[in-house]
Amino acid sequence: MQAFHRSPWLTLMLLSGITVLPAAEPADQLLAIFGDTVHTMAGPPIEKGVVLIADGKITFVGSALDIPIPPATRVLKGSVVTPGLIDAHTVVGLTGFLNQEQDQDQLDKGEPIQPELRAIDSYNPRERLIEWVRGFGITTIHTGHAPGALVSGQTMIAKTVGGTVDEAVILPVAMVTVTLGNDARPGDDKKSPGTRSKAVAMLRGELVKTQDYLRKQNLADADKRPDRDLRREVFADVLRGRLPLLVTVNRATDIDAALRVAREFGIKIVLDSAAEAYLLADQIKAAGVPVILHPSMRRGGMGETENISFETAATLRAKGIPVALQSGFEGYVPKTRVALFEAAIAAANGLTTEQALATITSDAAKILGIDGRVGSLQAGLDGDVAIFDGDPFEYTTHCTGVVIDGRVVSDEPR
Repeated sequence: MQAFHRSPWLTLMLLSGITVLPAAEPADQLLAIFGDTVHTMAGPPIEKGVVLIADGKITFVGSALDIPIPPATRVLKGSVVTPGLIDAHTVVGLTGFLNQEQDQDQLDKGEPIQPELRAIDSYNPRERLIEWVRGFGITTIHTGHAPGALVSGQTMIAKTVGGTVDEAVILPVAMVTVTLGNDARPGDDKKSPGTRSKAVAMLRGELVKTQDYLRKQNLADADKRPDRDLRREVFADVLRGRLPLLVTVNRATDIDAALRVAREFGIKIVLDSAAEAYLLADQIKAAGVPVILHPSMRRGGMGETENISFETAATLRAKGIPVALQSGFEGYVPKTRVALFEAAIAAANGLTTEQALATITSDAAKILGIDGRVGSLQAGLDGDVAIFDGDPFEYTTHCTGVVIDGRVVSDEPR
């Protein structure tokens, strides 16, 4: 049983059996969520557990057998309770449910390299797809510019609530999106990059130019310092280790190229999609690079993903490689995948239930660097919870409740 983090009054309740609420913690700020099984993702599942939330933060997670709950506390119940789910890579909020030109802001093909494009300048927190995925327990999304250009822009991390981007955002800039392989080609023989080697050379060239930009910024003579350059500023943060590159690759040769560039410049990268990652699992492990794997049900067939496998998540995890799952982006899909369903397929192909759940909760949070706020049920973390009426990975199960920052945002079964 975990200790209380920020509610001394509740500690006294447990010790003395007192159920009177002090004035400092009004009843309308308190929420108790009971589950036949509570997956904390910070330890083993708790049978007959409870999660207590006050002022938007989790105050207690443990057994519900002997805990008195103040009468005015709002109570939710479910068969299975989990942390709020995390979609580790999506374009929801930039791409819209209509799938028409006016609601598609996830990719600008005007130039092959545009790291200065900010996701927060396009993100629409009122987009109906956000509400849709939230109904399945998705409370946090890593979203932004899509694969399809050599450097397409920035990503951000947000909660699936809020009327403005400022109300939703957790991290305004999370990563810089890079695509290597055939998907980086513009589809016009007269435009670059036309080959794999050209794409890598262009990326390497940008990093070299940025190294020179940083060197000149430190010149003693202020008149010789370069003018402000938005592109260089973003790549400078990459070189300084402040921002990782989110590198969308599928072929083993492109994965190898990404690892090579990371070694050469000493930069952080996260592999995205990575259909053939199982062929280079040892190299990925040795490089200490995490993987946000393609959606489990992504279509294979010809092209970059012809060697896709349902078992890749299990293969990489067995090697000790951090793995998260995603809904991703496919231009011909009018709406969005649901990360919960993608994890369910991974659970049927080599991952245990707990391991599969980690790909959309705790492990996803660690890869994204937000595990100090979300991804598990622990005292002090954000009050983000998903409630189910059965096994979350069973297709007959419904998500019956979603709580974000201690506020019930959905209580209709989906």
